[in-house]
Amino acid sequence: MSGTSTLSEGDTAPDFTLPRDGGTDVTLSDLKGDWVVLYFYPKDDTPGCTTEALDFTALKDQFAAKGAQVFGISKDSVAKHDKFCAKHGLGIPLLSDAQASVCEAYGVWGEKKMYGKSFEGITRTSVLIKPDGTIARIWPKVKVAMHAAEVLDAIPA
Repeated sequence: MSGTSTLSEGDTAPDFTLPRDGGTDVTLSDLKGDWVVLYFYPKDDTPGCTTEALDFTALKDQFAAKGAQVFGISKDSVAKHDKFCAKHGLGIPLLSDAQASVCEAYGVWGEKKMYGKSFEGITRTSVLIKPDGTIARIWPKVKVAMHAAEVLDAIPA
C-alpha cells in the first residue's frame, strides 16, 4: 500500500497490538473509552521527530486531563525507543511498528522524496480517535511547529 490513506473521519480505527518502550504491548481496542492520539513519525532522535516528541511530552498532563492517551509510532525498535526516551526525558509511550503493518493500515507508509531520491518511509501524520474507536480527525503531512497544541485543542474539554 502506498501512503495514500483510505481512512476518513468517522471510520473505525484499525485495531493493532504493538510493543512499546519499556517492553510491554499496547492494544488499541483496550483503550476504548479514552481519546487516543496516534502520531506517526519517521525516525527516533532526528530533529523534527525529537521536537514533536518533546512537544507532546510537554502537554502530556493536559492530554490526560481531557481523557486522552498519546502514542508515537515509528518503525524504530523498542531498544531504539528506550534510548530515545532516556536521552530526551520523553513521557509519551513510543510504539514499534517494525514491519510497518500499522503504518500501512493507517495509510502513512509509502514513497517519499528527499534530495531528489525516492524511498519508502513514514509520512508524518497524526490521528485522533474518539472513545468509541472511530476516527475524529486526521492530520496528514504534519508540520511539527505547534502541532501537539493543535491536536490538544481538537479534543473536547
